Amino acid sequence: MRWDCAPMEGITGAQFRRVHSRCFGGVGRYYAPFLSPTRDHVFTRRELREILPEQNGGTDTVPQLLTKNPEDFLWAAGELAAMGYREVNLNLGCPSGTVTAKGKGAGMLADPAGLERFLDRIFAAPPLAVSVKTRLGMRDPEEFGPLLELFCRYPIRELILHPRVREDFYRRPARREAFAAALPRCTLPVCYNGDLFTAGQCAAFQAEYPGVAGAMLGRGLIGDPALARKASGGPPAGRSELEDFLEQLFDEYARDYGSAHAAMMRMKELWSYLLGLFDGAERPGKALRRARDPAEYRTQAAAILRSAGLRTESRGIF
Repeated sequence: MRWDCAPMEGITGAQFRRVHSRCFGGVGRYYAPFLSPTRDHVFTRRELREILPEQNGGTDTVPQLLTKNPEDFLWAAGELAAMGYREVNLNLGCPSGTVTAKGKGAGMLADPAGLERFLDRIFAAPPLAVSVKTRLGMRDPEEFGPLLELFCRYPIRELILHPRVREDFYRRPARREAFAAALPRCTLPVCYNGDLFTAGQCAAFQAEYPGVAGAMLGRGLIGDPALARKASGGPPAGRSELEDFLEQLFDEYARDYGSAHAAMMRMKELWSYLLGLFDGAERPGKALRRARDPAEYRTQAAAILRSAGLRTESRGIF
């Protein structure tokens, strides 16, 4: 089974993808955090820093687009195709209130007729392959039946199903029973996304669904950078390689964002997940989160890496 890296805003940017691939590997595809193309039809400097192919470090990266306007989607997809990308992903899963209020992300699932018009337009002559990441619906899993029938009418490269409704956000456990019920009715290649945090869970999923093309790892992979490698039979993360991973990532953030302070803020967000991989890290973890300057951050990070017990499976801070 292919193990992919889910797009997570502020975490799985180009720096993370490059460094993670060098240090741990095991990931089939890295899905970049979404771009929101506008009617200006211009990528910003910040967006280009994320999607220019040279930023990917040789990884198989798939850009993701968040828009309800088919013309904006097709413009952005055309630009990405010209850069050499072979696939673009349509985001129909983002549950954020500011996104869904504009009828984008998971908000598009509330208007099947509008979604059909959108899909008709983008699949009339797509400049590259299109995959779709979706939820079950807005409020009720029963919404997914008609949505799945709609999706199966199009040459979608892969349907990535996150089996929650929008109202679940990430609080409710993934509705695995809804995924199982939908699978026999789906004529498209399927990738699963949701609540795979340990190698044991990955192995159990693979055994239960051997026909599924892949599974997407989000919070689980951030909390345990070796998770995809372990899911393929590789070893857990070692202390020295975690230290090397974190040092390389800090340096790339500092270089790309122009300051060690900016790098520190990015690293703090990563550590909020990574702390679940250590025992006895509560006190230095709190101190790390309160750190106001990079030197203090480095001191607390070093204390965790040097002294806290390293687990083979994350206990999770989700």
